[in-house]
Order: sequence, then structure tokens, then C-alpha cells
Amino acid sequence: MSDTLFLTSEDVSGLASPEEYVEAVREGYRQRGEGAPAEPRTKLPNAEPPGMLTGYSAILPETGAMGGYMYASGFGAKDAWFVTPVFDAESGEPIALLDGASMNPFKTGATGAVGTDALAREDADTLGIVGSGSQARGQLRAIAAVRDLDTVRVYSPTKASRESFAAEMNEQLDASVAAVASSAAAIDDAGIVVTATTASDPVFDGEMLADGAHVTAMGQYHPEKRELDATTIERSTYVPDLRERVSQDAGSFIAAVEAGVVSEDHVHAELGEVVAGAAPGRETDEEVTVFDSGGTAIETVAAAHMLYEKAREEGLGSEISFAPASEALTGK
Repeated sequence: MSDTLFLTSEDVSGLASPEEYVEAVREGYRQRGEGAPAEPRTKLPNAEPPGMLTGYSAILPETGAMGGYMYASGFGAKDAWFVTPVFDAESGEPIALLDGASMNPFKTGATGAVGTDALAREDADTLGIVGSGSQARGQLRAIAAVRDLDTVRVYSPTKASRESFAAEMNEQLDASVAAVASSAAAIDDAGIVVTATTASDPVFDGEMLADGAHVTAMGQYHPEKRELDATTIERSTYVPDLRERVSQDAGSFIAAVEAGVVSEDHVHAELGEVVAGAAPGRETDEEVTVFDSGGTAIETVAAAHMLYEKAREEGLGSEISFAPASEALTGK
């Protein structure tokens, strides 16, 4: 039998700081850049009741962990459940099982911050955000850990939502956070732009991006939906989290290819290759960079293993037991 630590959403919530998430995720992507295996998500749709079963996995050999997400969304309850198994990369034994929903905005935000740190100008201190939900909050908190932000402007279609976001983040950050009335106002002269929406169509005009801007797009991973227009992709040094994912569900890039403004060769490098130093990141102050963050098991495993280690140190969680197949199948 193998004793496995089970961590509830309450155990995980508040267990680690944005800085700790960023460092864990950066290390995971460095290992990916040096050859660690990772696969893009697989999605199994269900017609009635409408829903989706999704999963993805990765192995981080130097961390000593492997695993990923499996989550169900929609179906009869019209909700989502995130299950995160973590295995020991040496023995293969399960070491942790997490209720993964609480860490989602933090590990996804950390991924955006790693992309920002690798690709944005070092002096970028103005951030424009399109979106005001939990993922936008996660992105802002994490990016504030890698850049000294002075001004943050947020836009979302619902005035009350963007104003609530600005009020909350003003209390948490040193930067001045203001709600604005349009996406154009949010991205105006911004050195960093984040899109964290459920939009199916582009949320700003790429011609309006300042020279030298960095864009992290993380709200869409569907071949027919896109947050960024073809102009943004055409102008950019384009970096995805996984190269294999691009033709599968990077809708903004797919649309730009279909429009004929770029080819598949426009993919500059994976984020891990830039983090590991195997490919250059930003090379000039004037270039526009894009990090297309659709979500991978790299950040999931990295963050989950970090939380597992912190939980053990703090005595959190409860133990459950798994029987190895050799025992379960033979009864010995």
C-alpha cells in the first residue's frame, strides 16, 4: 500500500504566495525547455447533458514529480471539478491528490508571470488587463511579483465588475489600479497587456498596441475562439506554452494562419525553451511579444508538488491509501 496525501480546497487555499507559485512554475518550464515530457490537453465532449471531460499530463524529472489535471465541466450540475494526482517520478507511487480548483488562478497566473518575465521589457511598469474575473486577479498578483508595476488599468464589459476588481487590487498592490471604459483605454501605451476573458472574438485592435508591448493571452484555448486579432499575431514574436498545442486549440494563431498573415513557422519557440536559454526571448525594446498560455500540466505538476511539500511541512491534509496493481490484482 502507498500512503498518499489528500489536500482539500481549504488546505490548498492560501498555502503559498504568488512568488512561490512563480518560482515553482518557472522551474517546471525550465525542465520542459531541457526536454521534460508534456502533452497538450485532450477534451472529450458530451452531448447530453452537455459537458467536457479534460485531462493533460507532464513529467518533471528534476522536481521528482509527474501527474496533471483531470477535470469535468458542465454536465447536469453545470459546474466544474478539478482533480490533481501527483506521482513520484522515481518510484511511480502516488504521493498526493489535490482538489485543484483553489490553485487554478494562482498556477495559471504564475505561468503568465513567467511568460511576462521572459518576454516583457524589464522596465515595463504599466499593465492593461482585459477581464476582471478570478483568472485576471491571479495574473495581476503574479505579474506584480516579477515587475515593479506603477499603473494598472482594467476593462471588462460590466462596469460593476471592473470597478470591484480595481478597488480590491488597489488594496492588495502598491500600484495604482483603475477601471476604464474600454479595452482601448486599458492597453493604451501599456508595456504589458493581459487578456483573461471568455470572449470568442478579439478584445482589442492589434494596431493600438504600443511598440515594445508584451501580451499574455490566457482566456481561450479553442480552435474557433480567439482573444487576439491577426494583426497582433502578425506583429509579434509569438511564444506558446507548448508548440504541439498551437495547431490544436490556439485559436488566435490558427485564425492568423487562415487569414494568410503568418505561417506555422511564425512560432518563435516554446516558453520552456526561452526560460531554459535554448531560444532567445525579447531581442529589441521595440518588438511586440505574445505569450499564448492555454494551460498545460507543466504548471499544474510544478505547483501541485510545491503545495504538497508545503502541506507536509505544515501538517496539513489527510492520508489515503492506494494499493499497487501487483497487490490489488492478485490479492497478495
